[in-house]
This record gives sequence, structure tokens and C-alpha cells, in this order.
Amino acid sequence: MIEVEQIRIIMGLTMLSIASGIDIWKREIHDYYWLIFGIIAVIISVIFWNESYFFRIGYAMIIVPVALIVWRMGLFGGADAFALIVLAGLCPVLTLSQNPVTPFTTLSNAAILIIVPISLNLIRNFYCVIRAQKIFDGFEESTGRKILASMIGHKSKNPKYGFSIESTSEGRKKFSLKIHNAETAEFCTSPNTWITQGIPYLLLITGGFIIQLIFGDIFLSFFKML
Repeated sequence: MIEVEQIRIIMGLTMLSIASGIDIWKREIHDYYWLIFGIIAVIISVIFWNESYFFRIGYAMIIVPVALIVWRMGLFGGADAFALIVLAGLCPVLTLSQNPVTPFTTLSNAAILIIVPISLNLIRNFYCVIRAQKIFDGFEESTGRKILASMIGHKSKNPKYGFSIESTSEGRKKFSLKIHNAETAEFCTSPNTWITQGIPYLLLITGGFIIQLIFGDIFLSFFKML
């Protein structure tokens, strides 16, 4: 017989997978989407009422103020915050591994996955440099800032869903490495511009949740080994 944990995991993965697809396609998810899955979380909790789950959900909801604060700071969008909040009610601190998890495990695992686009940017820019492409032409920047720019972005011929990280002052190009507000910043449309990708953070949240299920909390496991 299918257990309540399996139902919760299936619904959580379904919610995040569909939302990630919508986010990639439209870069916008209506609030009704999260409301629907929030209602599903309530229905599951009522049908399979268990006192231990009541405390689990309460513990998992610690993520709520953190998600809202990070959203208001502009580090990720409202959809990302709502995804974490609904996920806390739908799949409170669930894992299929023996490693411990916390309400912040999905978020912390997602943050670690940032290393993937950083690595891809470095590989892409290194490839351009060894092919003698003048990706830094016109920039008067230190080597350190060029390396930092190469980590967070790349020069794009036809930018799409990316934020410009370059500016021009008195005919000189400079890297603008400030944090872009995920809610208000506009995508770059200028050709041949250095951009940082507007990666749908929901993809990272989905990846972080999958890692939580099969491995647990990467940070906790690392400190446990120390």
C-alpha cells in the first residue's frame, strides 16, 4: 500500500517539476498555482492526520520568514519563496536517506547547485580566451574583476533572459557586478553584451529537493564528517 510519505514526495516533485517547466517557458507563475498545491497539502494532512506530522509541519514552517525575507531582498522571486513555503507544508523535512535534514535543506542544497552555472561560465569563457576571442576588448579592469565576471557571466551575442553586467563611462567599459533584483531588474536586450544568466531559481530548488530525498543535507553531512 502506498504510504503518506510517498504521496507527499510524489506531489512535491510534481509541483516543482511543472513549476520549473512553466518558469523556463514563461518566466512567470501565477499565485493560483501555489494556492492549489497549498490546498492539496492541507487535504493530505487532514486525510492522513498524524500528530507527528503536525509537529513536522510546524518545524518545517521555520523556512517561511526566511523565504519571505530573501524574496523581499530580491535574491530570488516570489515564485521561489512560495515554492519553499508550500513545499514545507507538502513535504515537511522528508528524506529517503539516513542523513539528517532541516527545514532549510532544500534551500541550502539549491544554493550549492549555483556552482553548476559558475563552472559552465568559467569553461565557456576559458574556451573563448584560448580561441583568441577578444571577450574583454574595451574593458579596463583588473585581472581579479575579469575572473569574477567570468564566474558569474559571459559575453552574449543575442542576450535572452539575462542581466547586463557591463557599463560604459567616458568611452571605457566597466563590469557592473552588483546583485540584480530578481523581481524588478529588466532583462538585457543589447547584442554583444556581458550578461549574467537569469537562471530560474526553481530549477535549483527542484534539484535541491531531489538531493534532499536521495542524499540529505549536503552542509550537515559535510560538518558531520569534520
